[in-house]
Amino acid sequence: MCSVLQVISNALGVWGLEIVLFNSREYQQLQIDPIHEKAFICNYKEHWFTVRKLGQQWFNLNSLLTGPELISDTYLALFLAQLQQEGYSIFVIRGSLPECEADQILRIMRVEQQQRPKLIGEDEAQRCTDRHHMTYRTRQESSPSCCAVGQFDPHSVTFTKEEQK
Repeated sequence: MCSVLQVISNALGVWGLEIVLFNSREYQQLQIDPIHEKAFICNYKEHWFTVRKLGQQWFNLNSLLTGPELISDTYLALFLAQLQQEGYSIFVIRGSLPECEADQILRIMRVEQQQRPKLIGEDEAQRCTDRHHMTYRTRQESSPSCCAVGQFDPHSVTFTKEEQK
């Protein structure tokens, strides 16, 4: 993991960002509430994903999910603690993140998630099961090969215009 971490650290350094171990003594002494950060990189074995603040909302951008998962400010610390309990290494990204279109949009509009994204395997298995139970489907349509990896469902979130302050 050290060499991967060094590559990530060097890549972030190009943007003036640094990576700090979340549960390091150095970081914990700062006693910073996680909601005041901008992003976290989480790692377990060979899987890496980001938890990022866009606008005023947090999102779990785990590629194993069918789409981004909205995380409330209140749940963020619990979510990170749960990941640590599961053996994840968590790193805080410090510095000013580059602007992105999603950040600009989510500053004026808030997301309300109607349905939590599923793990890709769960979504895939459910679709396969549903298709296999439909007896009127053709053999080709009901084969397991029809179960492609899930994509982000735009109907699972709604945007609401944030009131100007």
